Amino acid sequence: MDSPPIKTAVIGAGAIGGITAAYLAQAGWPVELVCKHDDTVRAASTKGLRVFGVRGEFRAPVKAMREVGELTPGPEVVFLATKATDMLPAAENLLPLLKPGSLVVSLQNGLCEEALGRALGPERVVGCVVGWGATMHHPGELEMTSTGEFVLGMLDHRPEPRLELVREMLSAVVPARLSANILGELYGKLIINSCINSAGGVSGLYLGQMLASAQARRLFLAIMAEAMAVADGLGLKVEPGGGGKLDYYRFLAGAGPLAEIRRHLTLRLVGFKYRRLKSSLLQSLERGRPTEIDYLNGYVCVKGRELGVPTPVNDAVVTMIKEIEAGARPIRRENLDALSRT
Repeated sequence: MDSPPIKTAVIGAGAIGGITAAYLAQAGWPVELVCKHDDTVRAASTKGLRVFGVRGEFRAPVKAMREVGELTPGPEVVFLATKATDMLPAAENLLPLLKPGSLVVSLQNGLCEEALGRALGPERVVGCVVGWGATMHHPGELEMTSTGEFVLGMLDHRPEPRLELVREMLSAVVPARLSANILGELYGKLIINSCINSAGGVSGLYLGQMLASAQARRLFLAIMAEAMAVADGLGLKVEPGGGGKLDYYRFLAGAGPLAEIRRHLTLRLVGFKYRRLKSSLLQSLERGRPTEIDYLNGYVCVKGRELGVPTPVNDAVVTMIKEIEAGARPIRRENLDALSRT
């Protein structure tokens, strides 16, 4: 580690937050970890977090505590890795501890940076795309399931010299790069996540089962088309999603039967390659927990209303997910049929 030690905190000890904290600690950064479960606090502080998977296995003891308010005051870099639904309460508790120059890096799923900026001040918030996968099997037992990258940037595009330090820190986990168009990077990931999470959440299916269905493929295409129309209204250049492999402009270009067959075939191949992928939103619904739908399809809907851009399919998805959350609708394959008729 070339840079001098700085006060660092990770809030959220799920798969992404826990693995990030473990790699930072292993690399020598003085990190504190906020976990909301006592068994995770004990594991992290004693025997250490166990990380295994595609990059090998190690254990890293990390100083851990239950509450944000227990952090050492004045952290210089905070990695916020809670669920999106827990983000704003965590930010409210964090705010009194921050220094004027503290940076808070959003590691949430969905596009949360704007809401976080309203809570903490936009000058503090670093946008971040998490382009790798992980699973928490048990408290303190974390598997890295795929490699990839972090992408970092400021939403207002202003120069921020300390971003290089944050990039260096996160490079202890996976390669990290800076982007001058972080909102376009985040939006590119949001689109594919809005497809996979919403369709999986309403249907209860794995990705391979979903994309074998013409109804699900049509739903994916409709969600993408509406999201790209909103991006056009925002004047936003959307960066490729799916780990940089899915150029939405090229994918959605063209009309007629041949272009539509090409799109459906591409989605079938994606479904085959990632056939065992299970929607994280579905997992939240199965556990009876609030979902992150407001920061996925819901973000597209809100921006569409602000711009006067219609988003009927995304609106229907959000409504259906909220019905499932409320216990007013079951999770079932037939929900895809209803959405495909929107």
